[in-house]
Amino acid sequence: MRGLMMDVQLTLPAIERRAETLFGAVQVVDRSADRSIHRYTYAAMIARAKRLAVALKKLGATRGTRVATLGWNHHQHLEAYFAIPSLGAVLHTLNLRLHPDELTYILNDAGDEIVLVDQDMWPLYQKLQPTTVRHVILMGSGPGPERSYNALSYEDLIASAQESAFEWIDIDERDAAALCYTSGTTGQAKGVLYSHRAITFHCMNWAMVDNVAICRRDVVLGAPPMFHINGWGLSFVSAMVGAKLVLPNRFLDPESVLDLIASERVTVAAGVPTVWLSVLDVLNTGRQRYDVRSLNRIATGGSAPPTSMMRAWIEQYGVRIIHLWGMTEMTASGTVSLNADDDSDGPSNDALYVCLARQGIPEPFIEIRARDENGLIPWDGVTMGELEVRGPNVAAAYYGNGAAAETFTADGWMRTGDIVTIAPSGSIALCDRAKDLIKSGGEWISSVALENALMGHPAIAEAAVIAVPHPKWGERPVACVVVKTGETVTANVLKEHLALTFAKWMLPDEFHFVDVIPRTSTGKFLKASLRERFRHLYGKTTQQ
Repeated sequence: MRGLMMDVQLTLPAIERRAETLFGAVQVVDRSADRSIHRYTYAAMIARAKRLAVALKKLGATRGTRVATLGWNHHQHLEAYFAIPSLGAVLHTLNLRLHPDELTYILNDAGDEIVLVDQDMWPLYQKLQPTTVRHVILMGSGPGPERSYNALSYEDLIASAQESAFEWIDIDERDAAALCYTSGTTGQAKGVLYSHRAITFHCMNWAMVDNVAICRRDVVLGAPPMFHINGWGLSFVSAMVGAKLVLPNRFLDPESVLDLIASERVTVAAGVPTVWLSVLDVLNTGRQRYDVRSLNRIATGGSAPPTSMMRAWIEQYGVRIIHLWGMTEMTASGTVSLNADDDSDGPSNDALYVCLARQGIPEPFIEIRARDENGLIPWDGVTMGELEVRGPNVAAAYYGNGAAAETFTADGWMRTGDIVTIAPSGSIALCDRAKDLIKSGGEWISSVALENALMGHPAIAEAAVIAVPHPKWGERPVACVVVKTGETVTANVLKEHLALTFAKWMLPDEFHFVDVIPRTSTGKFLKASLRERFRHLYGKTTQQ
């Protein structure tokens, strides 16, 4: 027997209509390319999004049309976020930090027909060789090269379209709404095609109390780039609950971030740990004073936040740290760590930080399990295995040429490539990526654990630990560290620091002091580059 309930679809246009009718007066603020502040309301934003949708429809955009964007976090990009899915078309955010050859591959694999490009990204776009693009639209407010290069002006398109010509259409919640590509660090980038339903589930999870808890009273700083997993969905969830949204454009230097936090009275912010480490550095040096008393919580992910960073934000500034773990294939996040597993008696500070360092428990409707070579592992907090997940906002397959059938199990779970332990409470701890785990003398060493401990030393800004082939032990850990400005430290001091919590055989054989650690386009350590650099450190071996 079927339930007698309305079959109302969970879609982005439903979120758009809600923001328009209930939260039309709420502000949307962004920093322009010239660093000035642009300010308007959800009502004005959605009115312009409707006009953009009308203009895109005249250009041929319809159900299923892939419309790409190559831009930073600003109000025009936000309008495209809502305009494109309202047509039943697919929003495809291009990662502007990728090499032109990678972007060309992604554009053509996606079959993008229309591309919206920021003015300062025009030189990059000119290096691409798209085969399916019919129209290029230039975003920005100043004079640009649109006439010289036969591109259309975003603002001219908006001005020429009538909001009254816009019509809402019926969209199935399982229809495609957005497309993002993985970073491609282990081969060609693979497309993840999100449904309206998946994005809506993600929004509802982030609005929950035991998550980021974004609500009507919040002022949200959307620091994650809008080209990275839809900016972690912050634009959509903010519109859904009616939170004031603040977009920083491309300016994520700590001074610009702190200026927005202070001037707009930001209450919740999100971003990778490196952003909040650099912001802390500016706050603690005291070169300029910023009022961050409004800031209540920081949602961070992409890599494990160092304990020292969490302690500083919590103990010095009273800001809650919400540690999330997820993937492009999971519409952003899949687990969340807020506090200790059992806080009924008020855990000690040490217990709190041990818990916050974990990746946490699954969000609602996300299921987890992990397996090793012997099968599914027990939830004992000790046994390591590769994490597998399933849920309504988890990819079931890849788009286009990104087949990768080996990523999915026969019974419909996704293999994440992350090695974890699972506590009896269901909280996962990420030990490493499968490709980054170090096996020395037949025993496993977690590079993540060593990195976190190194970054807990007061002289260390960043640390990456890699596996280097060794003729006797198979692999040995080697550390690459960046020392904070004005600090000095030796390899022996760092080894003694690690020896407090790690067995002697786990300690890195060597410490290499570097100016910068290479990163992927999404801010994660590019360990493949370091492994290539140091792979012959112990002489040529048969193990690669």
